[in-house]
Amino acid sequence: MNDILKYLPYKSSFLFVDNISALSDDGVIGDYTLRSDAFFYEDHFPGNPVTPGVIITEIMAQIGLVVLGIHLMVSGVQEGVVMDEGSFPLLTSTNVEFFKMVLPEEKVTVTSKKQYFRFGKLKCLVEMRNADGQLVAKGVFSGIIKNAIK
Repeated sequence: MNDILKYLPYKSSFLFVDNISALSDDGVIGDYTLRSDAFFYEDHFPGNPVTPGVIITEIMAQIGLVVLGIHLMVSGVQEGVVMDEGSFPLLTSTNVEFFKMVLPEEKVTVTSKKQYFRFGKLKCLVEMRNADGQLVAKGVFSGIIKNAIK
């Protein structure tokens, strides 16, 4: 299951996926632990670090949309849509609601359920929960896999 992580197009400072615990054509569950030395905590907010909403959104997108999208592309779920070395995921839209703060060293779990995947576009319902099972954020994410311009 975690073999899918080798396809993610992110480097260490911007990779927000630690583990994938469930992955199917219908959804994904994965987690990430926020490291206290992450680049964004230094200035957000000095002396009282809080994970920025954009990072929470990115974690949700990487696990809930990108991992699932890559799985669907690699497994050939949709004929004529393939993933190769020049492919990369693009987030096309989000609608996210935030309910709780996420602090350094917190582990969050993302659950995504596919709404549809057609013509290379994926739309998912995505939730993030903290280690206590409390809802941190939820939203609808859409994206496509694009081929690099050569």
